[in-house]
Amino acid sequence: MIRTLQSGQRCEVRIASVTGEAELVYTTDGILLEAPNWTLDGSSLILNGDGKLWRLDLDAGSLEPIPLTGVPDLNNDHVLAPDGQGIFVSANDGHIYRASLGGGPALRITEDHGSFHFLHGVSPDGKELAYVGIEAGDFTQPGRLMTIASDGGATASVEVGRFDVGSGHCDGPEYSPDGKWLYVNTESFSSTQGHAQLARIRVDGTGFERLLASETVDWFPHLSPDGRYASYLQFPSGTVGHPADLSVAVVLVSTQDWATPFHTWPLFGGQGTLNVNSWSPDSRRFAYVAYPLSDSTKD
Repeated sequence: MIRTLQSGQRCEVRIASVTGEAELVYTTDGILLEAPNWTLDGSSLILNGDGKLWRLDLDAGSLEPIPLTGVPDLNNDHVLAPDGQGIFVSANDGHIYRASLGGGPALRITEDHGSFHFLHGVSPDGKELAYVGIEAGDFTQPGRLMTIASDGGATASVEVGRFDVGSGHCDGPEYSPDGKWLYVNTESFSSTQGHAQLARIRVDGTGFERLLASETVDWFPHLSPDGRYASYLQFPSGTVGHPADLSVAVVLVSTQDWATPFHTWPLFGGQGTLNVNSWSPDSRRFAYVAYPLSDSTKD
């Protein structure tokens, strides 16, 4: 399902700095943009909206569609290939595709076996993807941590049982810059439905550990390219899933101390705000999206 803005709502693409500043770089009331990726050359953000991919030129402030063919409507799970030329995307048919950032035909990677695949990470060498698998498209079941060869090879036998991250729903698997870890959010640390917390596990399936114990519901840990910082999305306690249109916060921490935020940016958003890694190549800034409502709409 393609998300759209409510009446009186606008989309704001913002950039935050590790020194605490934040700036508005693009706003529109015509399209709901989600999940920015930062291009390797530092010039643009790649977002999805209206089922398509878009390129936001940061110098010109212009938004242009990336014309892809052979792929259904896209959702907000997309990651750039490490070479800076390609992109991996998830579509609303539950499959993962590979395409060029310049546009053109997209190639489906995942097999048609009834499961849904929600992409979140690509290994630093570009050879493997990490995603959340929903068996048989049954969304009453928890998401499972999975990997697959990025050229569409056989699905690796890396799932919750082998990783031993518990039986709770997990999401947002993303590789560390050195390729040694997968960072996730998971409900496996609590018996309370929806209480996602941040964790990581080595790519060989060992060393599962919780990164932060909090009363909030924490999603989508994203490490900076130099590995020094991480951003994540903080939902209110009691939130189930990662819904849209809530008072949430984007949080910046050191990867050496997840419990002590450097900076926090409160906003109205949630789904679409920070689903994928949005760090700049120099590890100094990251992008996110807010969806503020007009005062009359809030009332």
